[in-house]
Amino acid sequence: MAALGAVLLLAACQTAKVPGEGGGASASAATYLAQIRTSNGLGRMVADPRLEKAALQQATYMARAGLMNHTTGMGRDFASRMKANEVQGAAAENIAHGRMDMGKLFTIWMNSPGHRRNMLDPRFGRYGLAYVRDGSGSDVKYWALVLGR
Repeated sequence: MAALGAVLLLAACQTAKVPGEGGGASASAATYLAQIRTSNGLGRMVADPRLEKAALQQATYMARAGLMNHTTGMGRDFASRMKANEVQGAAAENIAHGRMDMGKLFTIWMNSPGHRRNMLDPRFGRYGLAYVRDGSGSDVKYWALVLGR
């Protein structure tokens, strides 16, 4: 558990069998994000298809590469991916991987200062969440949450 926590903490600094299998995860995340935000005095967030597309691209890249990283192997950093997806203004990204359901995922992110800060940033009102399995037939998922204005 300590190793997983260390990996997830590093992810805050900011080979898929079925690409897009975790697309649409944003709808399932609405309840978790609403609870997190409202219990901290913030408004609810709205799922955004552009942010979900950006999250799915990142989750797919990480699953294919077998690593967590905010920069893809083609040198596309977070800012360039946001620009390519026409996401303007402030944005942030949380990533994770492992055998976990969405409830555990959000619990882990809330217990990580960097991830928590991203989800509680009052500038953000939209989000997109996606995951892609690692492709080895296991339950390991690569998750990406993109937050924006």
